[in-house]
Amino acid sequence: MGEQTHADVVSMRVTEGDRIDIEGLSLDVLYTPGHTDDSYSFLLDGRVFTGDTLLIRGTGRTDFQNGDPRAQYDSIFNKLLKLPNETLLYPAHDYKGDTVSTIGEERLFNPRLKVKSVDEYVDLMNNLKLPNPKMMDVAVPANIHVGLHQDEIRRKGWAVSGAEALVLRGRSDVAIVDLREKGERDRHGIIPGSLHAPYPDLQENISAGGMLQELATATSKRILFYCAFGERSAMAVQAAQDAGLRTACHIEGGIDAWKKANGPVLR
Repeated sequence: MGEQTHADVVSMRVTEGDRIDIEGLSLDVLYTPGHTDDSYSFLLDGRVFTGDTLLIRGTGRTDFQNGDPRAQYDSIFNKLLKLPNETLLYPAHDYKGDTVSTIGEERLFNPRLKVKSVDEYVDLMNNLKLPNPKMMDVAVPANIHVGLHQDEIRRKGWAVSGAEALVLRGRSDVAIVDLREKGERDRHGIIPGSLHAPYPDLQENISAGGMLQELATATSKRILFYCAFGERSAMAVQAAQDAGLRTACHIEGGIDAWKKANGPVLR
């Protein structure tokens, strides 16, 4: 998910300009807010996956979940419609059963794109008078809070604060492990001296013969995980404990908490 998300369990945070590699495919990340404040689109070889930002003959509503019609206008007209006309467009869903359009088709036939200014678009979106989806007030918080909460890990005694992590840094019996993706590390910096073991490789690293398993057992080091805000590292601690790494813990709040504790950051 995007860096703006408030979801409590995110295995990879992305921002515009990132590239996601999946089994030989590469997706370029495009930030297209408006339907929500954390809406993203993804580009792939003449195709664009637009989520709920630009639909087939429509656009995503902007009246809840921190939506913003002005931001959506910018996302559509200054980003998505700048793509070549032949670009295949795949929205997240379509109520009529359509699956694909093109940027050129939507430019010609999408009634929401016939506006002459951003103010006209804002006025259009603010006056759709659509009913709220059923149970939206329940569904949105439930979707945001879906997994392992950091307070559960704290209650088990497997968490340290940013200030406590500062004291542990540099100790010969502690290995600080960064679970973030390379793009996150490049943008936001790293804790000096930390090892890089991306979260997607966690299971391999904590299994028998894995790097972190060997580090913990052969050298008796305590593994101290961190990520951006503590979600991935909380899950990593639980997985590591289940794999027998009994001293594993994490920095609650991630590198964000480390920075707030005035911890040094290497860029």
